[in-house]
Amino acid sequence: MSTLLTDAKSRLSELIARYQSQVDFLAIRLEEAEGTDILLRGNKVETLSEGISIGGQVRACYKGGWGFASFNRLSSLRDRIEEAIAAARLVGDEETLLAPIAPIQDTCQLPLTGTDPRQIPLSEKKALCSHYAEILRSMDNRITTTSVRYGDSAQRIILATSEGTLIEQSWIDLEMRFAATARNGETVQTGRETTGSRKAYEDLKQLDDQVRSAARRAVDALMLPPVKGNTYTVVIDPILSGLFVHEAFGHLSEADMAYENPDLLEVMTLGRRFGPPELQIFDGAAPIGHRGSYFYDDEGVPATTTQLIRDGVLVGRLHSRETAGKLGETPTGNARCLNYHYPPLVRMTNTWIERGQTPVADLFSGIQEGVYARNWLGGMTNGEMFTFAAGEAWMIRNGQLAEPVRDVNLSGNVFTTLADIEAIGDDFFWDESGGCGKGGQNGLPVGCGGPSLRIRNVVVGGEAE
Repeated sequence: MSTLLTDAKSRLSELIARYQSQVDFLAIRLEEAEGTDILLRGNKVETLSEGISIGGQVRACYKGGWGFASFNRLSSLRDRIEEAIAAARLVGDEETLLAPIAPIQDTCQLPLTGTDPRQIPLSEKKALCSHYAEILRSMDNRITTTSVRYGDSAQRIILATSEGTLIEQSWIDLEMRFAATARNGETVQTGRETTGSRKAYEDLKQLDDQVRSAARRAVDALMLPPVKGNTYTVVIDPILSGLFVHEAFGHLSEADMAYENPDLLEVMTLGRRFGPPELQIFDGAAPIGHRGSYFYDDEGVPATTTQLIRDGVLVGRLHSRETAGKLGETPTGNARCLNYHYPPLVRMTNTWIERGQTPVADLFSGIQEGVYARNWLGGMTNGEMFTFAAGEAWMIRNGQLAEPVRDVNLSGNVFTTLADIEAIGDDFFWDESGGCGKGGQNGLPVGCGGPSLRIRNVVVGGEAE
């Protein structure tokens, strides 16, 4: 990494001291990022690039009003500080409420367990992508389009605040995405796989079986009957339960969502029961080794693990310092920004449902007619409503897996669905494929985890009867 940030770091205390009397709070965040982006679509290389970016952001708060300025020339730092202060003083007309934290001075790096991707030549990364692309194309002649995407990023962050915090933090993030689309006449099906890591380049190698699985699902689904649309008891695998807890429940736990929506804040009242006594839901960056892990958030708050639901009851939510201050609660270390172009928002980190006590085989017992759904193709949420497309699915008949089906879309209301959880499996899986979007900041690395779940009264869309 460049020495430019190191040189700028030495000036931060001086600049903070010069300007802090003009506002209630002042923060300067410097960032240096080095990364690779490769996209192969079919036989064509659409993207093949390496790059380094250096920049920063200034946040100022005065009487509850925020000013923000970003920059990519360190020589303009003083001007950007003055711009952010002027903006904050222009809009501030209330009280600045930031939950207190102790000032921290620290330098830290998320540990790698293997090779740093910066040590791997671009040609080798491209060859890995080409290898996976060939696997996708060669699986079946009905595969019409394929794509392989590789990305890695090394980030170094320096944060200084008017409260005395000075933190330097760095990490590596890697991700690969695979997709294959197959066609048989008018029937078109797609299979996808995504994986990621903050540990080592080796985690993206030897993925041949995973890549084949994406292509095989697309081809196999061509000949499957569509599921009959109905309301079923459904068993979902850990990947889908991780997606569900992140997309359907996790975003509603972000306190800025609730604070800005009085109706949602009333619904998300602490102490309200949402699920069965066996249900435990957590979020936190403190567990090391996952895509959403870090030591400090982008406000300098130490990473924590926050229990959101305990024994089926809502007991916590995710906070920035401002939302915690306004709601009279404790900051949780969930203020994150995608990069220096954006201000921190309340964001999830690693979100999971704790494993339960029910053996997975027993989740199917007693289901006369239901659906078993695994993996995912996509999904969307709108407030408390959700729809997820399963990657593959089977009918359940008389407590046993029966014929495979396609076009399985699961939809419902998150609060009703949580209450309809009948059993929680004793398995568990961390899905490191997540890239979360909010407020225009898309692709923020997160982790999702969970066990298999049995849920009654799930609306399954497919072919109408």
